[in-house]
Amino acid sequence: MKIVVFEAELREVPAFEALKELHELVVTEKPLRPDNAAQFADAEVVSTFIYSALDRAVFERLPSLKLVATRSTGFDHIDTAYCAEHGVTVSNVPSYGENTVAEHVFALLLAISHRLPEAMEQAQRGHFSPEGLQGFDLAGKTLGVIGTGSIGRHVVRIAKGFGMEVVAVDVAQDADFARSAGFRYVSLEELLVLADVITLHVPSLPETHHLLSSSAFTRMKDGVVVINTARGDLIDTRALIQALTSGKVAAAGLDVLQDEPMIREEAELICSFFCDQYDLRNLVANHVLLRMRNVIVTPHSAFNTREAVDRIVQTTVENIHAFLAGTPRNVVAGPAPRQFP
Repeated sequence: MKIVVFEAELREVPAFEALKELHELVVTEKPLRPDNAAQFADAEVVSTFIYSALDRAVFERLPSLKLVATRSTGFDHIDTAYCAEHGVTVSNVPSYGENTVAEHVFALLLAISHRLPEAMEQAQRGHFSPEGLQGFDLAGKTLGVIGTGSIGRHVVRIAKGFGMEVVAVDVAQDADFARSAGFRYVSLEELLVLADVITLHVPSLPETHHLLSSSAFTRMKDGVVVINTARGDLIDTRALIQALTSGKVAAAGLDVLQDEPMIREEAELICSFFCDQYDLRNLVANHVLLRMRNVIVTPHSAFNTREAVDRIVQTTVENIHAFLAGTPRNVVAGPAPRQFP
C-alpha cells in the first residue's frame, strides 16, 4: 500500500520509517493541495497536518485513497462529507496536548499581564527601567473558559493555581469536575459579562463560527483580555480589531487566526485557488492584528513541544497500522463506525 506523509518535519520522519517494512512510503514537507495532488494519485493513505486543503478538489485527484490520518485533533480542514460518500476513512489524534496547549494559554496571558514583549524591547534598547510597563495580577481576576474539554480542564486547574476565579461554558457540563476544581458553569451571556479574561477551547463548527462577534464584544467588560488557542474562525477578526482599537478589549493573545493558511501562502494569492477559497478581507485584518501593540500572535505553535509532537506522530502511526490491520481506531468520519480509544 502506498502511504504519503505531508507537511512532515525532519524529527517526525523516523517514526514513520517503520511503515516502510511492508508498504511504499513517501514523506514530503509540502502540504497536500489541488495543485500537487495529482502527483500522488496512487496514494492509498495520506497523513497531513492542518495546512493541507483536504477538500473535494484534492480528493477527486486521489482516486485510490482509503485513509486520511490527520495529525491533529480538529478535522474541520477535511471534507468529511466527501469522505463518507466515497468510502474514505478519516482518523485523528484525539488527545496529545491537553497540558501543552493549556500551558501556552498562560504563556500568552502572562506575556500580556507582565508586558513581556514591551519589557524585552525596552531592555534591549538599553532603557533598563520598569517605567511604562505596569501590568496586572492574575490572582483575583475572573477567567471565563469557553469549553471544558480536555484542554479547558487543564486551563481551569492552572488558573486555580494562580488564584483566579473561574466561570465556564460548555454544552456538556460536568458538575462533579466543577465541584472538585472549584469553578461554576454559567451561560455564555453571563460569562461575557463576568470575565476579566476569556479563553476559547471549542472546535470549529457552524454553531461556533464567530462565537466572539461584535455583539459579544459589546457585552464584555471594558478592558477584557481575549486568548484564543483553538481555531481562528471562533472570533470575528474585524470585530476584534474594532474592540481592540476602542479599548473594549485591552489585549489579545492569539495562537490561531482566521484563514491562517492564507498567511502562509500569500505569495500564491495570484492563484485563483486561494482567491476563491479565502476572504481577502481576513488577510488584511490578520496583518492589522499582527502589527497591533496590544496583540501577541504566535504561529499556531501552542501544540509544538517535543513531547506533544512525539505523541501526535506515535498515535498517527498507530492509527495507520490499525487501519491496515482492519481494525480502524480514532475514526471521526468515513465508512467505519466511529470509535474512541
